[in-house]
Amino acid sequence: MAETDRRTIVECDITMSTLMGNAGTAVARFIERSYPEASRLLFLCGKGNNGGDGIVAAKVLAVTGHREITIAILGEVSDLKETPTAELRALMAAAPHVTVVGMKEGSLPEAESFDLIVDAIVGTGFKPPLKGLGAEIRDRVALLRTPVVAVDLPSGWDADSTEQKSPDAFRADAVVTFTAPKLAHVFGALTRGNVFGPVVVAGIGSPDAVIASSGNLHWGGASKTIAEMPRNVNSNKGKFGHVLLVGGSYGTAGAPSMSALAAMRTGAGLVTAAVPDSIVNLVAQIAPELMIAPLTQGDEGAVDLRNLDRLDVLMKRISVVAIGPGLSTKGEASEFARQLVAKTTVPMVIDADALNAFDVTRTHFLDGVGRTIVLTPHPGEFARLTGLTVKEVEADRINLARAFATKHQVTLVLKGWRTLIAHPDGSIAVNTTGNPSMAKGGSGDILTGIVAAMLAQFPDNIAEAVEAAVYLHGLAGDFAAHAMDEHTVLATDTVANLSDAFRYRTRDEDGFTWITGLNKR
Repeated sequence: MAETDRRTIVECDITMSTLMGNAGTAVARFIERSYPEASRLLFLCGKGNNGGDGIVAAKVLAVTGHREITIAILGEVSDLKETPTAELRALMAAAPHVTVVGMKEGSLPEAESFDLIVDAIVGTGFKPPLKGLGAEIRDRVALLRTPVVAVDLPSGWDADSTEQKSPDAFRADAVVTFTAPKLAHVFGALTRGNVFGPVVVAGIGSPDAVIASSGNLHWGGASKTIAEMPRNVNSNKGKFGHVLLVGGSYGTAGAPSMSALAAMRTGAGLVTAAVPDSIVNLVAQIAPELMIAPLTQGDEGAVDLRNLDRLDVLMKRISVVAIGPGLSTKGEASEFARQLVAKTTVPMVIDADALNAFDVTRTHFLDGVGRTIVLTPHPGEFARLTGLTVKEVEADRINLARAFATKHQVTLVLKGWRTLIAHPDGSIAVNTTGNPSMAKGGSGDILTGIVAAMLAQFPDNIAEAVEAAVYLHGLAGDFAAHAMDEHTVLATDTVANLSDAFRYRTRDEDGFTWITGLNKR
């Protein structure tokens, strides 16, 4: 971000004062729309540019509304840097009724009496830990129920961190950052609640040409726009693909049923479930629109190798094959999965027991050169594919996912906190939707169906289709958890909320891009 700001100033002839003005105005705009009833506001401002952003926001709110505003500077007011000092002078000229105080240890204003606290102490350039007065203020604010809006980042959080938590940082109920999300914005649980509060990005003038990620990472939610394009009025079911869902075994009708239902709800033109004879009637009941292809099964209730020839005729009209949900590893099921993967040329989504058919000695059979392969493992399944422990996988998710995807030329969806979508070219998208209510049986099966349906509809946009699928799945789960208690949400409730997820727009009418949280306007 420092390089982005430098290039914006040098190459685009945009001053730091202009960038600060745009940032502060964005913060004020967010407060006006999100906290319209807050009449007494406390701005906690540091000495640098983050504090300057807060001062500008206070000025905008002071001159446009009837609010009582106090600005508390970390240290002496005279300690402010040059640009924030200029902004403070402009504020005092435009709104002399605003109270401005300097803070020393133990001198924080009576924060309990304010309706909203704005944390503008330190931002992206800060390296933890907070010390002295900053730490004292953090601890005071932690005891309050007053909502906190963080400018850029909750003060004390390392912008370059990929950790979920930062005990050293301020608490926050909402975060307004600028230009683009940083690592902490996509990996950190910055805001309170399980359906997390808003983390939004506002543009402040830097053109796209000067914004780059040195880590080859990007936010997966940007790909959701692929699902927002209206369909051609001259459409038919054949234009949206035919998904074949292969799975199930005796006693496990639920997994393929949920995958098939999710694929239909996500917009695939046709969906066929290929499942063992013993569960055909159960799977067929999930929806009358679902087509069924019965499979033979062996003595242990799992599919057998005779089905490989039986599926050859069906494959001629299939766009995407999804294999794994409920498949089992008994009998010939694993060998069936391996042989089906080897002979299939259309795009494949491989999940669950189909992934368990491949261990670290067999991953070369998953190579995606010349075809599209999408793997959707949880950490345990990925550990089996890599020969590592789950602990080792969780300790190095980004590098391991990238290495596997590039080596085998597959798209790897590594599920978990902040699911990663690693692409064959080495780029990685980070997903920021989803919540603990989705930690239920069936969630992975539903994701498989959503991914398959998106691939069927967007065969020429593989990366965006998979990223959008993962984002939509988590977003539907967020809508479900918001409407219900997180304990009561079922995996199928995410399918019921897919319509809300499709209608949702990550960029709102005020120009904010919502990284987390639900924009309810």
